[in-house]
Amino acid sequence: MAAPGMIRATKILPDGDWSEKSLTTDTVVLDYDRRHRRRMAMKGRRGFEFLLDLPRAVAIRDRDGLVLEDGRIILVAAAREALVEIGAPDAIVLARVAWHLGNRHLPTQLLPGKLRIRRDHVIEAMVAGLGAKVTPVDAPFDPKIGAYAEHEHAIADHEHD
Repeated sequence: MAAPGMIRATKILPDGDWSEKSLTTDTVVLDYDRRHRRRMAMKGRRGFEFLLDLPRAVAIRDRDGLVLEDGRIILVAAAREALVEIGAPDAIVLARVAWHLGNRHLPTQLLPGKLRIRRDHVIEAMVAGLGAKVTPVDAPFDPKIGAYAEHEHAIADHEHD
């Protein structure tokens, strides 16, 4: 529960739309599930406490900035998670794997020449059966979100009068 009078973060600045060289007050480290929120009390690495208070739940991405009511910014960092990287002998195999992951609506991070998903032994077996190489990794997870979610993310940064 948020403390009364706690300062609120009410806006998201997408990565690339602002500079980390701007003075950031703190950094909040969140896993993938905790980066899709509307309202939640948060505490940064240096102990700064604030309330995320957005008009609706949106996907917050790694390196986004959360703008506090007084203009200060909290940097969002994706937490390390148990994942697998999927590599393939050629682009056709990788595209086939990507299609199967998308068909199952699995959050998938797109990287140069490989994909990254959460650990799931059933999916890992399917991917290996399609001819891809599966390598366990412990890394930040910042999957590509759908076109509609991308639009909502942009809306979160747009103010209405």
